[in-house]
Amino acid sequence: METTGKGSEGRSLPGAAVALALALRPKQWTKNLLVFFALFFTVGEEWRLDDLGSVVEHVGKSAVAFVLFCAVTGVVYLVNDLLDVERDRAHPVKRHRPVASGALPAWTAWAAAVILTAVSLALSFLLEPLFGGVVLGYLVLMVVYSVALKHVVLLDVFSISGGFVLRAVAGAAALHVPISPWLYACTGLGALLIALGKRRSELAQAGDGADRQRATLGWYTIPLLDQLIAVVAPSTLVAYTLYTFTSPNVPENHAMMLTIPFVVYGLFRYVYVVHTTGLGEAPEEMLITDVPLIASVLLWLASAASVLLVFR
Repeated sequence: METTGKGSEGRSLPGAAVALALALRPKQWTKNLLVFFALFFTVGEEWRLDDLGSVVEHVGKSAVAFVLFCAVTGVVYLVNDLLDVERDRAHPVKRHRPVASGALPAWTAWAAAVILTAVSLALSFLLEPLFGGVVLGYLVLMVVYSVALKHVVLLDVFSISGGFVLRAVAGAAALHVPISPWLYACTGLGALLIALGKRRSELAQAGDGADRQRATLGWYTIPLLDQLIAVVAPSTLVAYTLYTFTSPNVPENHAMMLTIPFVVYGLFRYVYVVHTTGLGEAPEEMLITDVPLIASVLLWLASAASVLLVFR
């Protein structure tokens, strides 16, 4: 007798392939664009636009680093889904994930995680040993997060922030270029803000069943998260402001300060969206659907690039 449904679809080869692709969460790969920060902020200093060979080498290395980091983050999502399968089934949205729904068999997910880990790590060390070391460090941190740290209040959001910082570090390691410590500080604080906003939205959406969906939600409260956000958001702005006129990697005429208004608006917009919609639970969705936030990011990129190219 023929069976139908997500579970049976996952047992066919095409169905399993589609389910595996979805389990790698390609929408989340936008986070890995941080790998390109090193490329962006070293234009005109570590490499020259009038040297075609230099351009191809740097862009090519950054692109390969981005792809490899996407593979590694895919492994993390697979492991996370395998460990959290029962909690995901209690979540109104996460229960549709391939592993939780049965579309992707557990053994297939484990096998894919092992293969992707081996291949991506080998290629990462081949690209640049230092980059490989950072990727390995990220993988270890995220596995420890999935197994233990995600169940410890506050350490869960700090772990997420650390993962974002390692993305930026990985981009610099791939090109073997230095980046201002201020950029790492801004990245870490910005990621911490996103993690806190995510927890707030999860708590608001889950209601009384919050601790069944994520253990640490039983320890957080919305007023507490609002206070933490109120601390981290201005800290992020202060760190970025200091970066624009103290970093040795930006023009000495302080022209980079012209980009501050876009950062202010972006921070305010993010906090606004977290408090008024449910998108805070899925920041990757916010980044590709919220038009004002997209506009602020694009305007920041355009203004920062213009400052670096014109005044450096």
